[in-house]
Amino acid sequence: MAVKIRLKRMGKIRAPFYRVVVMDSRAKRDGRAIEEIGKYHPTEEPSLIDIDSDRAQYWLGQGAQPTEAVAALLKVTGDWQKYKGEPGAEGTLKVKAPKTSKKDLYEAAIAAAGKSDAGTDSATTPKKKAAKKAEETPAEEPKAEEAKADEAATTEAPAAEAADQA
Repeated sequence: MAVKIRLKRMGKIRAPFYRVVVMDSRAKRDGRAIEEIGKYHPTEEPSLIDIDSDRAQYWLGQGAQPTEAVAALLKVTGDWQKYKGEPGAEGTLKVKAPKTSKKDLYEAAIAAAGKSDAGTDSATTPKKKAAKKAEETPAEEPKAEEAKADEAATTEAPAAEAADQA
């Protein structure tokens, strides 16, 4: 039985992706595979190539023959050079840049708008002041009453002057 490492097509009509599989050479293209050793998404930029290097080395050692497309993928990942013992085993695989987190994007937008967040994790609108507790300590009650009396005296004086002027 001849064993091949080839691509198994998946996906929609104009959005293909492939699995790198080990199959009997007589099996149909999308038939049952002996083992799936990777995946390949050609429509992404850069293309996603994810092949299990250990399993690829095992099957190449067992005599499995890669198709032309899979051989090209193995050369990009460096598995073919590793199998043959050639230099360049690190491969030429391009990796997509990691996505920036939403928090970083938000902080950059705030900084661009001119508002300095200064590392605080607060809401964009100010919080409402909490109402004073009904139960205060006895030592603070006279101070609070004196402060209220002072405030009342200052607010009544301008109100009386306004009434005299009218």
